[in-house]
Amino acid sequence: MLLDSIRTQLDTLSKSEKKVALAVLKNPQLAVSENITALAKSAQVSEPTVVRFCRALGFDGWQEFKLRLAQSLALALPSVEDSPAQDDLAADLVNKICSRSIHTLLDLRNSLRADAIQHALDVLAASNKIEFYGQGTSGIVATDAQHKFFRSGVPTVAYSDPHIHSIAASLLRKGDTVVAISQRGNSASLLRSVQLARKMEADVVALTPSGTPLAELSTVLVPIDLSFNTDPYTPISARLAHLVVIDILAVGLALKRGPEFRSKMQSAQKALQKFDMQFDSFFR
Repeated sequence: MLLDSIRTQLDTLSKSEKKVALAVLKNPQLAVSENITALAKSAQVSEPTVVRFCRALGFDGWQEFKLRLAQSLALALPSVEDSPAQDDLAADLVNKICSRSIHTLLDLRNSLRADAIQHALDVLAASNKIEFYGQGTSGIVATDAQHKFFRSGVPTVAYSDPHIHSIAASLLRKGDTVVAISQRGNSASLLRSVQLARKMEADVVALTPSGTPLAELSTVLVPIDLSFNTDPYTPISARLAHLVVIDILAVGLALKRGPEFRSKMQSAQKALQKFDMQFDSFFR
């Protein structure tokens, strides 16, 4: 959610820009319903300062920020009453979990920056090899990423053990890329491995919230600024958001490799289908 992104970036803003941020956080509906003059007056700053605040968050200006804020507020997180409860029936769970997932994807679509995705694709396309680092739930995402990316023709591997990705990071070279995945961006062991990767001059694409220690260490940040702190079930939604970003990057990389590579992918798919047919016939 955009408000969460603003909170995480407060410390990176100038003193006057922070006044605008606090005014938006205090009354986001005012920023949506009123014009830039009203917000500047509420924050006790000038209108150009409001524009600088919008640009500091990655928007072209006031109008784009206002539109994104309105979209974000319209997709407000489910209330406490909409969270899974002990006495929920199966029908309740279907409705609540599906609604939560739909909300997460819509929020992701409205907050994900296309320029960040493009930058990440440019780096990945030029990589000699790609390594995915993640721990816990993010380790599952890293494994899924490796499965999707190995068909891109670039050597890939995934590590979820902190000792192993620490060793792997120390063996990287310039031209290699680490994709570091974290829902909170503050894991000490992951940060250490990323620091080692940077020391070896490898690129680091971080899938993590803005303003986190991991975001600061990355060479390319793909910010995933969503709200996941409402109840114990939110890691499900967090993982879904990260998996979708991995899908976007995997498909984007395949497309960047051109039609010749697409033909190779189709040949590999046909070979796999032929193998499956032969395997099935074995059990008849």
